[in-house]
Amino acid sequence: MKSILFIVFLCFQIGILNAETKDKKIGDKNLIQLNQLKSEVNKNLTENILPYWMKNMIDPVNGGFYGRIDSQEKKYPNEDKGGILNARILWTFSAAYRVTKDTSYLTVAKRAKDYILGHFVDKLYGGTYRSVSSKGEPSDLRKQTYSQSFFIYALSEYFRATNDQEALEAAKGIFNSLEKYVVDPKSDGYFEVFDRKWKRTNERLIGEKSLKDEKTMNTHLHLMEAYANLYRVWPDPKVEVRLKNLILIFTDKIIDPQTFHLRVFMDGNWQSTSTTHSYGHDIEASWLLVEAAQILGDQALLKNCEKISIKIADAASEGLQPDGSLISEKDYLSGEVNTSRDWWPQAESIVGLINAFELSSEEKYLNNAIKCWDFTNKYLVDHKAGEWFNAVSATGAISKGDKAGFWKCPYHNGRMCMEVMERVSMMEKSNHP
Repeated sequence: MKSILFIVFLCFQIGILNAETKDKKIGDKNLIQLNQLKSEVNKNLTENILPYWMKNMIDPVNGGFYGRIDSQEKKYPNEDKGGILNARILWTFSAAYRVTKDTSYLTVAKRAKDYILGHFVDKLYGGTYRSVSSKGEPSDLRKQTYSQSFFIYALSEYFRATNDQEALEAAKGIFNSLEKYVVDPKSDGYFEVFDRKWKRTNERLIGEKSLKDEKTMNTHLHLMEAYANLYRVWPDPKVEVRLKNLILIFTDKIIDPQTFHLRVFMDGNWQSTSTTHSYGHDIEASWLLVEAAQILGDQALLKNCEKISIKIADAASEGLQPDGSLISEKDYLSGEVNTSRDWWPQAESIVGLINAFELSSEEKYLNNAIKCWDFTNKYLVDHKAGEWFNAVSATGAISKGDKAGFWKCPYHNGRMCMEVMERVSMMEKSNHP
């Protein structure tokens, strides 16, 4: 009976997505542009990004993956293995197998899943460690909500690709731990950092400046994406309620109703404590918000999110430069601008602008997405060694940031490629049903 209900649920979700796209015809010129973009990012994914990780990051001695490769391609076999990195590897290769059906990606995904379940999951207190040593022993036992979200995201994606029940049960367990220990019982939302036994601490791990920064946009964004992916494969009523709650937290508390930028840091009562516009997070949220509402299946909420999404994309576009790139951020009080062209905002800009084009049919979004890809392909893609550089300056100088590490991973750029591939395929089907 449960399996029948699940099939009905999936059919309902597919019907929603089809209904949203069936009446939107794409012009021949735009389809040609989209297919060219699809071809180029497909090649980048399968010939540049994924091979780099398969060739360079697998740790044959201690298992799992190395913790770091620097800008000079030097491996660090004794570096700690970060939880965020390992979860993002699992998500990327699980999704790559699901999208391409290439079994070599499944082999890497299974390696990541087995290592995570064997080394990162805290079997005594629940949740996952923030990092383990090169030999797989827990090294940072703190429970960081941001990090937990990526394990849910990755394990649910592995289940989506393989129907592996062990992975789904692990994702459920982390979800239940977060709901038990991390929720703010007074003002809702989720706090940031806890010790191994889930006692809250005041440490600042993702850019918080003071003790007033109790809630972060970044963590809530990735919890929303994680809960959406979990609900996609496990439509449990509790996940449904909490996913909807996260969407409403964004629409009602995190998105500034005047500027449609995201409030980056907030106090316990959701009052902004930040003066930063983070353009990369803005554009990333613009499409993740719509995706979460689509998966939830609430049509009224979806329509509202679609309207808001365009406004967020327009706000983020303030950071677009004449060369097509997206700068990182701006302090709107001091006027100070971070002009670095980091790898991940470019990837999220491409997806967010394609999403805005799909919602609005306005060519400016498609043109800007293509222009951003052209910049990225020219300056950030490492066509010699593989993968993408961490960042380039306003003049195109390559940064010395890691090629792979605690934060540098195949998730943003790999996901961009797969999002474009899947979206363009859907648009083609919509044009030629």
